[in-house]
Amino acid sequence: MPDRKKIRPIKRIGPLISETRFKDLKDPCICFDGTTWHIYGSGGDTFPEEWEIAHATAPSIEGPWTEQPAVILRGVYGPHVAAPSVMYDPEDKLFHMAVQKDFMSFKGNDPGIAYLVSADGHVFTKMRTILRPNHHNEVGLYDPHLSVIKGQKYCVYAGVPDSFFMAEHGFTVPQPDVYLAKSMTDRWAGEWKRMKAILRHEDIAWHHNGREHPDYEWGLEGPQLVELPNGKVLLNATCFLAEGRRGTRQRVFFALADRIEGPYESLGPVLSTEQSSDAEHPGAGEWENGENGHASAIVHDDKLYLFYQGRPQVIADPVQANIWRWGMAVFNLSDFD
Repeated sequence: MPDRKKIRPIKRIGPLISETRFKDLKDPCICFDGTTWHIYGSGGDTFPEEWEIAHATAPSIEGPWTEQPAVILRGVYGPHVAAPSVMYDPEDKLFHMAVQKDFMSFKGNDPGIAYLVSADGHVFTKMRTILRPNHHNEVGLYDPHLSVIKGQKYCVYAGVPDSFFMAEHGFTVPQPDVYLAKSMTDRWAGEWKRMKAILRHEDIAWHHNGREHPDYEWGLEGPQLVELPNGKVLLNATCFLAEGRRGTRQRVFFALADRIEGPYESLGPVLSTEQSSDAEHPGAGEWENGENGHASAIVHDDKLYLFYQGRPQVIADPVQANIWRWGMAVFNLSDFD
């Protein structure tokens, strides 16, 4: 496996959009339609978790990015509809979206994953719900991401097991793991079958807070799978460090496997929050020196481009100070050989 110390970006750019109609921009997903680059994500307010589907376009993968009007969703409603995954299929010339319907209500309000389609990338119409809670290991489903791995269509997502009550905090803390589903008809709109959990808390205990941690913050989320040119499967997802104060512990990490089912070996967090003058391995800018998370990667021009959310450290009032924005990091593919 690669040397963990080598998995560092060669370039970081951000914020990609500084002036926006939204307080927060989160959960970016990169998409290319053959002519134009698109970022879809969550635009809204972390407090009180109310969102629209944000959209930006660019002529090249590194920008400049122009914010577009929020996406119109037909057949899916509610303030917690967020974290879209969008794939453009050149065969049918359609944009295909998977989106969470209500991750804030784990045992009600239909917290499943909806599938929508669009001809123009702006107006999406719901076709069906492709995954629903099974009220066992996955009482809540969120952060879906569509992928094509070795010619097969998959959806990876965060699945919430029975919630764990933190008595000292007085609330129930979701503890999601990473789950995988497969299209059984080789169509985005087809029947989907749950496969298995491909990464759990205990698999990455060396850089993720354990379920019994006295200040447990959150579980694994924002997963995505990418097939690398060397044939390996890259998982990028979000973990929460066991140490540090809240508002500084969320991190993007990478893991690699030979097969989509795993096992996955984590390479650990890949985006430092420390500022650095090292041109070869750039550190964080002031806008992202607090934490980073939910990312989307794509292989392009012999590089791995990672689009992610980042925010500064809490200064005083987290409602006002911790503003999320989108950033981009570029990695050498040779680091994964």
